[in-house]
Amino acid sequence: MESQVQPKLIIHGGAGSSLHGKGGLEAVRRSLHTVIEEVYSLLLCKATASEAVVHGCQMLEDNPRFNAGTGSVLQSDGQIRMSASLMDGALGRFSGVINISRVKNPIELAQFLQNSPDRVLSDFGSAELAREMQLPSYNALTDLRLQEWIQERQDNFKSAMAGVVAEPELVETSNAGRGTIGVVALDASGRLAAGTSTGGKGFERIGRVSDSAMPAGNYATSNAGVSCTGIGEDIIDECLAPRIVVRVTDGMSLKEAMQRSFGEAHQNQRDLGAIALDASGAIAWGKTSEILLAAYHDGEKIGDTLEWTSNELIGYC
Repeated sequence: MESQVQPKLIIHGGAGSSLHGKGGLEAVRRSLHTVIEEVYSLLLCKATASEAVVHGCQMLEDNPRFNAGTGSVLQSDGQIRMSASLMDGALGRFSGVINISRVKNPIELAQFLQNSPDRVLSDFGSAELAREMQLPSYNALTDLRLQEWIQERQDNFKSAMAGVVAEPELVETSNAGRGTIGVVALDASGRLAAGTSTGGKGFERIGRVSDSAMPAGNYATSNAGVSCTGIGEDIIDECLAPRIVVRVTDGMSLKEAMQRSFGEAHQNQRDLGAIALDASGAIAWGKTSEILLAAYHDGEKIGDTLEWTSNELIGYC
């Protein structure tokens, strides 16, 4: 008989500069906690880790507050191109789509590709897959993201990236990007999965590939699962998600693996964040940026990192 474990769940809605305004903070908290409550209830009803991750990513993609799916940022040419990936830790299987346009939920394509012999598709292949899946054409553009792009066009795209969350009262005007969403789940059978989705960093060169569609930003095995957020190039340079997971596999505790990895990232002056779970149910999060928009369920209660102002690079429970 398969032994049952206490499900665990952690999600994120990006990392970046500080939230300001209590109303803004509470709005983000409500958004994250709503996802945690619904997805954790699925885990209690014996959903698999992958099913829970996909559902959580869909909910976050559908919330225009975050830079994924609806509310994705615009690239330099004014187009939306999204990327997403899913990794089933029990199967050791990664799948993803890169720079997909005009679909509502990129994570659905990543999920479909889990059972395909070709598991990572770029723009043209992703568009063809969406047609094969008969997904309806969808415009993810919001008025706020359009105005953001128009303003940046007038300023000759001097900003390095777009805002972390799509709410004007929540975004610092300078260097506020790093928007991504992610979910990591441990199900009742002890299986782990991780999913990550993004609209990109905004205003980027056409064809730029996000870490969210690479193992560097989204990785899981039977030992641990990690979803990253922040500046994609920094995450790729650190190969952050696999670095943490491999260290857990090699015998480090999740806390030790996160501490070592974020210490290195800080020393290398990277700007990033990550959420993680291991097979024992340990929950961890880390950041070198000012804030990390993350929330979790430890089996008893919901917590979040929205007011985490400690100078420590990681947190855990």
